Amino acid sequence: MFSKDLRPHEFTAPGTLYEALEEGDLRCTACAHRCLIHSGRVGICRVRENRAGTLYVPWGYVSSAHADPVEKKPFFHLLPGSQAFTFGMLGCNLHCDFCQNWNISQVVRDAELGDGSQYIQPVGAEELAKLAQRSGARLVVSSYNEPLITSEWALEIFRHAGSLGLQTAMVSNGYATPEVLRLLAPHLTALKIDLKTMQDRQYRSLGGVLQPVLDSIRLAHELGLWVEVVTLVIPGFNDSNQELWDMASYLAALSPDIPWHVTAFHPDYKRHAAAPTELEHLQRAADLGVEAGLHYVYAGNLPGRVGSLEDTHCPHCTARLIRRQGFRVLENRITGKGKCPQCGTTIAGVWKAA
Repeated sequence: MFSKDLRPHEFTAPGTLYEALEEGDLRCTACAHRCLIHSGRVGICRVRENRAGTLYVPWGYVSSAHADPVEKKPFFHLLPGSQAFTFGMLGCNLHCDFCQNWNISQVVRDAELGDGSQYIQPVGAEELAKLAQRSGARLVVSSYNEPLITSEWALEIFRHAGSLGLQTAMVSNGYATPEVLRLLAPHLTALKIDLKTMQDRQYRSLGGVLQPVLDSIRLAHELGLWVEVVTLVIPGFNDSNQELWDMASYLAALSPDIPWHVTAFHPDYKRHAAAPTELEHLQRAADLGVEAGLHYVYAGNLPGRVGSLEDTHCPHCTARLIRRQGFRVLENRITGKGKCPQCGTTIAGVWKAA
């Protein structure tokens, strides 16, 4: 039975990502909100709770788990063509009105969605890792809801997955702290981060601010994680030439080898007034990314309609190395050493299993 904060008490355990303060208060460090949580209260995510000075966090369940293509995450430079065993929980630290997984990410704060109990599937971390191995997946991914707010649970799963020779990844909004990224990094192969806008005002409308996301992209890259960035291009929200240029320029300054995915928006959850993203908008965004100096720019959510923007090309000789349609890899010519077979240029990415 759920408590009034909509989270089942039996599926929690003491966490580690927090600082103990005076009088039983604590400061959560799992995400950039850095919530000050009084005893008996929960953080902004509503799934991390202070119980008498100890932070209790989600543990021992998933809301969903199954294997699907790694390209669906999307990761295009991480074991292309592989199956990614993906699991999620409940909750998020933002409240985007265009969320595509709103039924599990927003259920803990949106009373119209019920209590979420129908999604609870008890499971152990070791059991989940073994399920991933038996499915034939080459990596385990924490996704669907925001994984940062359940980092302790993900870390436990990643440890077991690593012992089985599986790679690991997170699909996140990037609203992280240095503490959580440094904790995860030794057990994490890759991180996909959503860069939703370059306007702080727009980020505030989603429940956050811009700078922590930019800092997370930078730190994750510096920590040696494989990083790919996704921007959902929403007409009237983040699709001006200047804003798209600012996003691409920021990434290119960090590393021109960071893949940037510009994806098409479809009306969902509570944002139904905005028009779907047209193909021309994605093409314009991709052109700006290339002009800014990025080596790998992709367009998504319009499978089969974006031409070569689904494919990976050598940044030196422009040879097509990976041919895709939607989430399917039709051809992969990258050598076992991660190089272009035509000119020998090293192609940035993770091409081998652990």
